[in-house]
Amino acid sequence: MILNTQITTNMTKLILILVLEVLLLATVTSAEDAGEFARTMNKKQLSLQKKEKLTYLRFYWHDSVKGRNPSATRIKEPVSNSTMFGSMTMMDDALTTDVSRNSSVVGQAQGFYAGAAQGEISYLVVMNFAFKTGKYNGSTLAVFGRDPVISSKVREMPIVGGSGIFRLARGYVEARTNLSDVKAGKAIVQYSCYVLHY
Repeated sequence: MILNTQITTNMTKLILILVLEVLLLATVTSAEDAGEFARTMNKKQLSLQKKEKLTYLRFYWHDSVKGRNPSATRIKEPVSNSTMFGSMTMMDDALTTDVSRNSSVVGQAQGFYAGAAQGEISYLVVMNFAFKTGKYNGSTLAVFGRDPVISSKVREMPIVGGSGIFRLARGYVEARTNLSDVKAGKAIVQYSCYVLHY
């Protein structure tokens, strides 16, 4: 009789545990089915338990809109030639280790720049630095900002994200023009990147 009571008590506990588990699963499933689109996640799920670090990168951006092999093409003509307002240029520019176009290519700058000011030459720049070499191969940095090309010797634009090694990156770039030849349609800009990432 005592043995039967213990078995009944254990069975009751087991049934209670199973019922609670089923209810918990039903609650989780119904929450997902209810159209919830956001949830809190643990940083470890994205490998973010590492300490954030600061990386410095420097390379040269080679833009060419004329010649036999242009790396950029104007897709919208400007409303005003004096400020380039309204123009839009799509680019796939080489990023090199040195100012010479023949130096090692580390990646491509892919995106566009558009004349965004009526009173000066200033561009809205939207581009990804897509890296092709070494440990950064396959990683990108996303830059989105204002570039007042003529009025500032050093221009600063924000890094708004990245992928690969630079996942969840943030920081800024400093752009310094090394060469601007309007007649030849060429420009070389040194980019110094200060990147916080995991």
